[in-house]
Amino acid sequence: MLNKKILLAEDDVTMVSLLKTLLKMEGFEVVAVHADADVVEEVKKEKPVVLLLDFHLGAQNGLDVLDEIRNQDETRDVRVIMSSGASVKEECMNRGANGFLLKPYMPDDLISLLKQTISA
Repeated sequence: MLNKKILLAEDDVTMVSLLKTLLKMEGFEVVAVHADADVVEEVKKEKPVVLLLDFHLGAQNGLDVLDEIRNQDETRDVRVIMSSGASVKEECMNRGANGFLLKPYMPDDLISLLKQTISA
């Protein structure tokens, strides 16, 4: 069976709850990590098909997390979709994100981008 695990690294607890519900309804397995967790270690442990990564992640910077993911052999190929309320798409894509969503986004936009990213 195909890996349908999505790892959420998001610091807004309401957003995490909504995303978990939405993604589970779409047939994904969802694991959320605490905003202060070591996201790279969680990626290694959980082996998700996609990491949905917030640009502003508590005390962490999403771009720093993305850089670390891309610089390690074990995690370099994980697909990463970043999200932010700021217009930072170009910066995220230039640093190696596979996709970007500007908050607030519609659920259909997320599902569409996830399916596109997974099949790429």
